[in-house]
Amino acid sequence: MRTVVVGSGVAGMTAALDAVAAGHQVTLFTKADLASSNTRYAQGGVAVVIDEMKTPGAPKLGDSVESHVQDTLVAGAGLSDEETVRILCAEGPAAIDELVERGVQFDRHDGELSHGLEAAHSYERILHAGGDATGAGIAYALIDRVHESAVTVRERTTVVDLITEDGRAVGVRLLDGDEVRADAVILATGGAGQLFPYTTNPEVATADGVAMALRAGAVVADLEFYQFHPTSLNAPGNFLVSEAVRGEGAVLLDADGNRFMLDVHPDGELAPRDVVARGIADQMAKQPGVPVRLDATALGGEFLAKRFPNIDAACRAQGFDWGQDPIPVTPAAHYYMGGVRADEWGRTSIPGLYAVGEVACNGLQGANRLASNSLLEGAVYGRRVIEALSMHAEQDPFDDEWSEPVTLDLADPVDGTEVNRADLQQVMWDAAGLSRNATDLQAAQAELATWVAPEVTDAKSAEDANLLIVARAVVASALARTESRGGHFRSDFPDTDPAQARHSAVVKGA
Repeated sequence: MRTVVVGSGVAGMTAALDAVAAGHQVTLFTKADLASSNTRYAQGGVAVVIDEMKTPGAPKLGDSVESHVQDTLVAGAGLSDEETVRILCAEGPAAIDELVERGVQFDRHDGELSHGLEAAHSYERILHAGGDATGAGIAYALIDRVHESAVTVRERTTVVDLITEDGRAVGVRLLDGDEVRADAVILATGGAGQLFPYTTNPEVATADGVAMALRAGAVVADLEFYQFHPTSLNAPGNFLVSEAVRGEGAVLLDADGNRFMLDVHPDGELAPRDVVARGIADQMAKQPGVPVRLDATALGGEFLAKRFPNIDAACRAQGFDWGQDPIPVTPAAHYYMGGVRADEWGRTSIPGLYAVGEVACNGLQGANRLASNSLLEGAVYGRRVIEALSMHAEQDPFDDEWSEPVTLDLADPVDGTEVNRADLQQVMWDAAGLSRNATDLQAAQAELATWVAPEVTDAKSAEDANLLIVARAVVASALARTESRGGHFRSDFPDTDPAQARHSAVVKGA
């Protein structure tokens, strides 16, 4: 079987390695180098119940797969698919074993895997590598295995579109016009942080997979749900200050040096991410605009440098000594719960097209991702998509019963202005950021409708075209959901409406 994988994060490289092991002819495309992915920049770790891995039925510290399931469902704010969640939590240990076999060096203490606590987790179940370099540890180990394997790697190669024939995905089209045919196409293109001016994502996170799927006629889902990380360093680059720092005991302070999150939520700094992010944004508005500060001084500079070496280096590069003084932090776009609608095997609404990792929306993350479930998702579902190809490659796509898709007109205006990325990002931050309302969303929708995609002549113009399409879809989805839930907050509809506990879906118009 000829299999094309687009993307080189944990999901894409896991799928490529498993596909080669299953006898596929695999070509992996990445528009930068193999290390340029959200996986590489992930800090916090991997959530998995390792105690049950050691002694089935007798977990230490009271943790269990069932507890991990329930924490994920609670964070998902009523929209997580329970079957998909149970698959993640139950198959997580085997996926970790496979990562270890492939060379990932998770941190250990006295020979046992170390595990830490993060927000909204009931127990310490977060594995990490290199302190705060978990994503890098996973990425570089998998890169080594990919280079040793029979995977054909094409770096710095931009895929611009899917090729479909008779309603089936049969390959991909490259920037230079070449077509690469395949029996299966796996999208693993990651997130969409570049929709916003402030993001923890690398520059390559430009919603490519969602845009390509939309143009090909696939159903995309839950695009209104974007997770903003509460604590990025308030300095150029918005370097991520891991949630694990708060898990170790750091607290958030207002301009007067007072803790304020306990007035927002009983769990304080360890409340769900959307709650903490909005709590920080609201406090900044009161100050006004002055960033809040993360106080980790009680942990001591020596501990911080050892436990979080990359954050420590980033702070020092910006002139901050966080062992001595609280550091300024601000929310930034971090993770996309929405994406290409996929089932528990990665199948999409187009036969032959699969989606795994952050680009996919399989119901796992619901309306708000539980911290450190994303790397595990890539590892678990990167494996499952190859199992699907082995078991039922020719099976029809799944029966999507989530919702009736809203159609989106992808046509550009005849006399529009070519989109400018910085302008698009600012419009999205102002209207579709942490807080939304009908007036701002409608204004954004009108402005986005006046812009046209650039002629695709290089990677950046291809990215800008993708960002414009997805921005329009995000705004349309945010307008349609007249409630607040998870990563979607409407100031004009601040309450959660039980009647809207359903997924949204978008597909291109005829």
